[in-house]
Amino acid sequence: MAKDRVHLQIDQRGASSIDAYLEYKRIVGDDDGGVMFSPEQYEAYKKKVVPQRMKNRLFVSWIGSSGMDCKLVGPETMCFCNHRFRQHKTDFLKGIPDERPILLPCKEKGCPCQTYHYVPMTGSQQVRCSCKHFPDEHSVKQPYTCRKGSCKCTGFRSSYTCGCGEPAYSHITIVETKEERLARGHPVGQDTPYQAMGGITGFSSLMDGYMRLDPSGAGAPPIEFLDQPITATDHPFLRANVQSIKAHRKAIGMDDKIDKDLAERMSAMKKPGESDMEYYERRYQEKQKIQQKSSSSQSRQWAIEYGKKEN
Repeated sequence: MAKDRVHLQIDQRGASSIDAYLEYKRIVGDDDGGVMFSPEQYEAYKKKVVPQRMKNRLFVSWIGSSGMDCKLVGPETMCFCNHRFRQHKTDFLKGIPDERPILLPCKEKGCPCQTYHYVPMTGSQQVRCSCKHFPDEHSVKQPYTCRKGSCKCTGFRSSYTCGCGEPAYSHITIVETKEERLARGHPVGQDTPYQAMGGITGFSSLMDGYMRLDPSGAGAPPIEFLDQPITATDHPFLRANVQSIKAHRKAIGMDDKIDKDLAERMSAMKKPGESDMEYYERRYQEKQKIQQKSSSSQSRQWAIEYGKKEN
């Protein structure tokens, strides 16, 4: 295998050329028809398209009933028609249409897709419909009926459950302007000259909504959650740095909250004459006790709530 490897050495001029080509593809996309523009054509294209693109950007996301952006669509995100978002109409040089919803038809020759429609992925493939068939076995026009002859499916409806806890069929793909997105209280990032950026506003946009801590996702955790004491059930990183966390809290004047972690700080230290095996066994037993206590407390709470419903 080592003999088959190819090591490329690129000088500064070559690296600059690669960066320039990547910039070109992000701006032009497939609008050149597969033949690169000349420098004059490229400059004319940018003068015509980029100002309107900066002004009329459309944000595309897949949202649940709570309004969370469970998926922010980017240039390479697949559509129900099996083409990527960048292969759909995303530039409106004459202004964004007044009709809602805003339709983003597929630009690929022969594709009847009337507007971009996101379908969640499981690994490298799109989810199946409840009829067990994939999206490419359904019509690309609403209501996306199944094209299999013997199938009685009347429309694509997947039983897939999103990370937010809601089924896929309770989500919708929305296309909104900058003003409409701001009205929902969601971030818009910076204006960009690149084509088909959709809902991408930063690196965090690549994560699912339930993992994002910005207003478009799950949001920042409450201060009570962040300030809760560190215990034996917490992540090893927190337990290993409990002394450093204590020193930091003391340095910023959080003396009243230092003693919350006292039990964990004392337990994290090896006792005199304690072997490594005894230390790790003691820590494991402490963790088990905390988990059992938490489980029994939760069970009592459920019993109380169930009793109220019965009455």
